[in-house]
Amino acid sequence: MAPIQTTKMSNWRWVICALLFLATTVNYMDRQVLSLTWKDFIAPEFHWTDADYGTITGWFSIFYAIANLLAGKFIDFMGTRKGYLIAIFVWSLGAVLHAGCGWVTLQLTGYESVAQLGQVAGDAAVTIATVSVYLFLSCRLILAVGEAGNFPAAIKVTAEYFPKKDRAFATSLFNSGASVGALAAPATIPLLARYFKDAGVGNGWEMAFIIIGALGFIWMGLWVWLYDKPAKSKHVNQAELNYIEQDNDIADIQNKQEAKEEKTIPFWQCFTYKQTWSFIVGKFMTDGVWWFFLFWAPAYFSDQYGYTSDSAMGIALIFLLYAICTILSFVGGYLPKIFVEKYGMNPYAGRMRAMLIFAFFPLLGLLAQPLGQYSAWWPAILIGLLGAGHQSWSANIFSTVGDMFPKSTIGTITGIGSMAGGVGSFLINKGSGNFFTWAEGQGDAFSFFGFDGKPAAYMVVFCICAVAYLIGWCIMKMLVPKYKPIVLDE
Repeated sequence: MAPIQTTKMSNWRWVICALLFLATTVNYMDRQVLSLTWKDFIAPEFHWTDADYGTITGWFSIFYAIANLLAGKFIDFMGTRKGYLIAIFVWSLGAVLHAGCGWVTLQLTGYESVAQLGQVAGDAAVTIATVSVYLFLSCRLILAVGEAGNFPAAIKVTAEYFPKKDRAFATSLFNSGASVGALAAPATIPLLARYFKDAGVGNGWEMAFIIIGALGFIWMGLWVWLYDKPAKSKHVNQAELNYIEQDNDIADIQNKQEAKEEKTIPFWQCFTYKQTWSFIVGKFMTDGVWWFFLFWAPAYFSDQYGYTSDSAMGIALIFLLYAICTILSFVGGYLPKIFVEKYGMNPYAGRMRAMLIFAFFPLLGLLAQPLGQYSAWWPAILIGLLGAGHQSWSANIFSTVGDMFPKSTIGTITGIGSMAGGVGSFLINKGSGNFFTWAEGQGDAFSFFGFDGKPAAYMVVFCICAVAYLIGWCIMKMLVPKYKPIVLDE
């Protein structure tokens, strides 16, 4: 490589971080279209119950889990440039295909119009619900396969472009795209659906899937134009490259490490390390909490307080919830950096200390239902704080992979952990959907902490979410009490 002016360090790594942020934002917006349209736009058309929606969200989680098991290995094999492109193409295609589920349902059931679908009852309604659920599941499968590649690719890019001490902060920045996507979604998606429904374009929700899904194709162009590995990028000068590679003390150590990293850990051997199981447990215990609120918060405010997703109050509540998540989650990546630089802790110890602090945030979820009796703003605020704790936790748990494993295996381990998170999400989403439908049918016969029927069911799930992080942290600490990176034999 030709000599590069090093008097002033370039900052291209932050441009790459911004691309990761945009991809994660689009990722979560595509995921949120269904949760923001099903209750008020799709369910009346297809006769869905909470159990039907729980089936779709739950099986999406399983699809995502299985895809994550393979996605990390796929990203390691293809490399971040090609792997990321393929992933976002697949999930954007899956997002757009949702729009055709209504038309295909009409063809398969023999009805002439959407209006007819909504007017039937009895066995005919069950048939429509069943057919439409399977069609949406097919589209969710494609979406899940593509979306599974986002985090393994983004974590691998972060390891390429940032030294260890900065990775948690960089991860928290791009991971905040999840909150920003969830924040932008309620402010745009229900309004898009309402606008196109009023304009007579289908039932409105179809165009919401198409427009949001198309954003991924735009991102692909930016990625091709702007991304290359640090050592090959024309935008990264020698000063920035030296900063990125500062964890390598001297050249021969760097060369030795690179030689080792060319050897990846075989897939099944990954499960022999306690570090892998620590990541698995942390993701399994906590990912489902975030996904539950991501998928069910709009329905919660519609069910419990009567604020539909396209109403001003409904939009304001969801917006506030994710605004709190977004603003506070930035602290998540910065806190361990303080522990490392100010208190001299190693990166893993600093991360675990920060994660313990964030594990207490979800306990606020215990108050959401009780205080919700006074105002719907209380659940929005408290769930927002819970979500901020999750995002901060998530930024750090992802970074523990880069601390412990060689770069050649980061994508694989991230995929394995994300698979575990998907399994946890399946259990809580599928279980919650069935639980809510059952509790609603029980009415006053089912009580919990002073609540009856469906509100009691929400309280039960909130309690589970509240304690999941502390339990997960304790198990992680028992498995890996101290910093212990994996060293491959030469």
